[in-house]
Amino acid sequence: MKKVVILGLAICFAPALAQANLIPEMLSQYEAEGGSNFDAAAGKKMWSQEFASEDGDMRSCATCHNSDVRTAGKHKKTGKVIAAMAPSVPFVALEEGDEPRYTDVKKIEKWFKRNCKWTYGRECTVQEKGDFLMFLKDQ
Repeated sequence: MKKVVILGLAICFAPALAQANLIPEMLSQYEAEGGSNFDAAAGKKMWSQEFASEDGDMRSCATCHNSDVRTAGKHKKTGKVIAAMAPSVPFVALEEGDEPRYTDVKKIEKWFKRNCKWTYGRECTVQEKGDFLMFLKDQ
């Protein structure tokens, strides 16, 4: 019976553990690429900082993802619901094929590239990515 309970708990908590374990790996990668002293406060500040887009609208990460990263957001342009960014929030698939956040390096990089370009008009630096992950990992 104990084995069944332990196995059940392991299955239930495996996604959360996978999420928590990839962020430190990414931070190490960003350090190897030249980032250092990642700062959650800097990530939080940049999360809410607004930038002018090409069409003159002001944008920030919070525009679509909300200032409270523990809540779902909504894409400004498409209206699509966006799952909460905080690793502490239990994963809920909003569409078929959705996977828990922070479990795939390629997807993390894909979304940083796409969202940084849309929000800031450029790709984020490794320092900024590290600062964002430091901010998000504690939420």
